[in-house]
Amino acid sequence: MRNKISAGLLMYRYRSEQLEVLLVHPGGPFSSGKDEDHWSIPKGEIQPGEDLLQTAKREFMEEVGLEARGMLIELGTIRQKSGKIVHGWALHGEENPPNEFRCNTFRLEWPPGSRRIREFPEIDLARFMPIPEARRKLKAAQCAFLDRLEAYLQKQNAEFIHPQSIDSDASPQDQLRNPNPSNL
Repeated sequence: MRNKISAGLLMYRYRSEQLEVLLVHPGGPFSSGKDEDHWSIPKGEIQPGEDLLQTAKREFMEEVGLEARGMLIELGTIRQKSGKIVHGWALHGEENPPNEFRCNTFRLEWPPGSRRIREFPEIDLARFMPIPEARRKLKAAQCAFLDRLEAYLQKQNAEFIHPQSIDSDASPQDQLRNPNPSNL
């Protein structure tokens, strides 16, 4: 049996000089009341013949109600405890998910043995959180995406922002988000 393959996007932003990422919490009865080591990047399974990146963008829109726009940073792949392989990309974005976002649902007999089929949302929460909190809440294997994103952003700061040319009114993060050619 082949392992399942998923693709997803990790949106990031800076608030008060602190890096934050957008994570989602799975809906349904099996996830109710579970928090730490249970959140995920917005992602979904690849269908046969489907492009990885297009799947990641589609799933992002379906799960958090936002369109993926801008430069994408490839974060590589990870293998979750279940064996599922996840391909990840990051993108910068300032927009919060809508308060009343609508995602896909799934049907499940609940409670088990009741013969009652109920419908549950795939995602019940989506929100930005600082990296230390994200590390606690994110599924352990997906923390590698945080490591790769932080390494990428640190490298960008080191390569593109030179202390002698930084605008004194702009933070390094602002310089990275809105580079001025004279600062490069």
